[in-house]
Amino acid sequence: MFNLLEPSSVPLWGDKRFHTWNYEMREQMNTKVFKVMLDAGFTCPNRDGSIAKGGCTFCSARGSGDFAGSRRDDLITQFNKVRDRQHLKWPNAKYIGYFQAYTNTYAPVEELREYFEVILQQPGVIGLSIATRPDCLPDDVVEYLAELNKRTYLWVEMGLQTIHDSTSELINRAHDTACYLEAVKKLRKHDIRICTHIIHGLPQETHEMMLETVSAVAKMDVQGIKIHLLHLMRKTPMVKQYEAGLLRFMEQDEYIKLIVDSLEILPPEMVVHRLTGDAPRDLLIGPMWSLKKWEVLNGIDSELIARNSWQGKYWRQR
Repeated sequence: MFNLLEPSSVPLWGDKRFHTWNYEMREQMNTKVFKVMLDAGFTCPNRDGSIAKGGCTFCSARGSGDFAGSRRDDLITQFNKVRDRQHLKWPNAKYIGYFQAYTNTYAPVEELREYFEVILQQPGVIGLSIATRPDCLPDDVVEYLAELNKRTYLWVEMGLQTIHDSTSELINRAHDTACYLEAVKKLRKHDIRICTHIIHGLPQETHEMMLETVSAVAKMDVQGIKIHLLHLMRKTPMVKQYEAGLLRFMEQDEYIKLIVDSLEILPPEMVVHRLTGDAPRDLLIGPMWSLKKWEVLNGIDSELIARNSWQGKYWRQR
C-alpha cells in the first residue's frame, strides 16, 4: 500500500495521516456512515455478581453509554431520535446500529436476535457494531454473530483497556489478557471484525506501560482500535482511587504526544475508530481539557506533521 521505509513518502488516508473510521467507511460504502448509539437495556456480569460486583472502577452508571439513546425508549424510538440528531450534520449518510451501553452479548441468543434484527430492518442501516466483554461470548452467541457477519457489515467491539493484569485488578476489570486473546481467537475463526478498546491514563500506568498495551494490540488479529482518554466521572468507584492518590490526570500535550507514539506503532491497515472523546460535562471531574475534543484532534494532526510521521511508521520494527 505504502512504502513505509521512505520518510519522504507520507501516507495519507484522505487528508489524515492515520487510518480513520471515516476513511474506511467511505472506501467500503462509498458514502458517509455514522454510528447510531443505542442502549438495549443490558447489564454486565461485572455488576450483577455473576463475575464480580461494582463494575469497572471507571465505568459510569450508564455503562459507558452516556451519549446513547435513553433506555426509557424502545430501540426504534432511540434509533430515530439519535439518527435524526446526527442527520442535521450528515443528511445523506447511512447508519450502523451501535449497541454501546453495558455488555451487549450478555443475554440469551433469542433475546439478542430480537434486538439486533429490529435495528437491521431500519431504513438506511448497513450494519451493526456490538460492544461487549471477552468473557461474554459463549459458543451459541458466537455462532449467531458468525451468521450476522455473513449477511451484514459487522464489528464486535471489545474492551481490553490494558494488557497489564495488575492494572486490570486495580480497576476491577474481572478478566485477564489471556481471556481477551481467547475471545479474539473465537471471533476471528469466523472472520468477524474486532475493534479493541484501550484506555490511556489508567491508575499507576506509565507511558511505557501504555505503549506496551498498544504494541500488544498491534500484534493481535484485530482490525480496529479505539483509544480512549481516561475520564474521571462523578459517582464512579474510581473517585475513591483518585482521592487515595492512585490516579493523576494526563496533560493535554502529554496525551497528544502519547497518541502519536501509539499511532506510529500500529499497523497501517488497522482502522482507528477513536483517538479521544469527552464525557458529559455535568459528570466530568477531569481532565477538563478533554471537553475540547476538536482541539485535541487538531493537536494530534499537528504533532504528526511536526514529526513528519504517520500511522505505522515504526510498527514493523516492534
